[in-house]
Amino acid sequence: MRVHQTSQPVAHFAAIESHTLQLGSHQCHFLACGPETGPLIFFVHGWPELSRSWRHQLPVFGALGFRAVAPDMRGYGNSSVYRKHSDYAQEKVVGDLCDLQDALGGRPAVWVGHDWGSPSVWNLASHHPDRCIAVASLCVPYASLERGLDYCLAHVDRTIYPQQTFPAGQWEYMRFYEENFAIATRQFEANSKNVVQLLFRKGNPAGFGLPSATAFTRINHGWFGDAQSAPEMPLDTDVVTEEDIAVYAESLARNSWFGPDSYYMNHSGNAEYAGSAVNGGRLAMPVLFIAAQYDYTCETINSTLAEPMRKECDKLTEAVIYSGHWMAQEKPAEVNSVLTRWLSAEVGQFWPVGSQS
Repeated sequence: MRVHQTSQPVAHFAAIESHTLQLGSHQCHFLACGPETGPLIFFVHGWPELSRSWRHQLPVFGALGFRAVAPDMRGYGNSSVYRKHSDYAQEKVVGDLCDLQDALGGRPAVWVGHDWGSPSVWNLASHHPDRCIAVASLCVPYASLERGLDYCLAHVDRTIYPQQTFPAGQWEYMRFYEENFAIATRQFEANSKNVVQLLFRKGNPAGFGLPSATAFTRINHGWFGDAQSAPEMPLDTDVVTEEDIAVYAESLARNSWFGPDSYYMNHSGNAEYAGSAVNGGRLAMPVLFIAAQYDYTCETINSTLAEPMRKECDKLTEAVIYSGHWMAQEKPAEVNSVLTRWLSAEVGQFWPVGSQS
């Protein structure tokens, strides 16, 4: 399924609420919309984002009658920040999500993830299927990153990334974190505003079939080549506003980039955790994967990165949206349309009573 047209907007939007809960030793800040008694749908962000990344989804699903919830993940925003790489392993991240679900009533939920939020919802579904009505992911397919970086390397498109030049393909930047963590973090912290303004950009069709910029990180000894900080780029208003950039940058500068970057430092431990999934990791619940046509890092259009997912999901629906990596912010109407149609078709019994699509 390829989405070309935008959906009609919902007439009345739910107000976005801000909440903070103490979940044992972990503080969790989250945004929420919709009736507290509505069916739970969680939206889980990735690097280097915030619950704010789902600002276009929360009011829509809240207006439909869901209790739509988006947490700041550990290391981000107003949630707890930790100082060890191992504190950002997937097993601990999934534990946070389970604790939040329990605090909100413990009802089985729909889980939606993007970027590093995708491995988290995939792991939750594969380790705790009783907590999961259905699971959806933007950009990152099942049976990929949650199983560790080495697992993904077999699916690198070697026509684009020759082994000798790009041994880790488009994932070279992840190797750079492992080899030069302090340098990578220091370069980001030199100017957080410029980093996020550089990153949050719409997809570029001209890049299709060419190496992702992330593939050059080790060759260039950093994200920015000879520069020690991010260059200033014009704001891409098709994805973010000045206020969005200011909120992202303030949070990252306040908390430091150690936590967000540490998500990349647990591949072996994450692989071991993925290996403990129930049912051999097979997913029996409805699954939705939305690929981004112009995402050249999590590239699934021509590569085989999504093939394991297709073999390990019993009820898989796939869609392609013509966007870059920041799909929920670049093409929110299309994302909302795909999600609502999938929920209505695959888990209609979960749809809020009395709401209309």
